[in-house]
Amino acid sequence: QVQLVESGGGLVQPGGSLRLSCAASGSIFSIRVMGWYRQAPGKQRELVAHITTTGSTNYADSVKGRFTISRVNVKNTVYLQMNSLKPEDTAVYYCNALIRATIATLPDDYWGQGTQVTVSS
Repeated sequence: QVQLVESGGGLVQPGGSLRLSCAASGSIFSIRVMGWYRQAPGKQRELVAHITTTGSTNYADSVKGRFTISRVNVKNTVYLQMNSLKPEDTAVYYCNALIRATIATLPDDYWGQGTQVTVSS
């Protein structure tokens, strides 16, 4: 059983910063990609950023230059440093990972439970 556990959400004023963390645990052979998605009320879930095992990253245009994704492979953990936060960044943020549980299984998609980020004065 694989679990993704997120932490670090909360309420912050515009212009402020937050750091999200997500740790994967359980039966894990390898993790190809780890990333963050977000879903605002009434909107579809969208990709925020993802990072591969080798450190290649991809960001949504709306967060480029403000958010930084990183990961520590030996800890199966991914981080999202969010700076210069705007009210439009308010959403539930979900951790996502493409995980191969065993050498004999194909990679599968896993999701965290979500953490609320609210940017408001």
